[in-house]
Amino acid sequence: MNNLLTPEIKDWIGRSDTPIPLEVSRRDIQKYAIATEQRVEKYRRGDEAPPMFLFNAHSPLVDLDQLRPDGLTVDALLPELPLKRVMAGGVKNTYHRPIRPGDQLVLTRTLTDIYEKQGRSGPLIFVTYVMRVETEAGELVMEETRKRIFR
Repeated sequence: MNNLLTPEIKDWIGRSDTPIPLEVSRRDIQKYAIATEQRVEKYRRGDEAPPMFLFNAHSPLVDLDQLRPDGLTVDALLPELPLKRVMAGGVKNTYHRPIRPGDQLVLTRTLTDIYEKQGRSGPLIFVTYVMRVETEAGELVMEETRKRIFR
């Protein structure tokens, strides 16, 4: 193993983004349902958000010239890593209740793990985030675990 992860990099584990407030509107749900070609009427009417409605909701809205060369936004919750090429490593969502119009949500993303493995073509760094979605009153709505792989 190359041991690419310094103590400074590992110190990022446990850090969280500033919580992001998000107001869910019926129109937002309807636009998402149309864009993703949903066929279930409760989604098309905007009564309930489809399962992937909050995918990347934590990402900032930026102008195109602020994107990295790979088309991604700069991630403030990621330390400088020695490997630069990023790949998706999987997403697991756990829903505790439906997302409905009028919901006032708070999204909090936490970096929960950074570890290294040896791949066929060289070292890999895995970064795991957990995003908690709660109501303003603290009711858990959804949890998302996402992995990114750097090579």
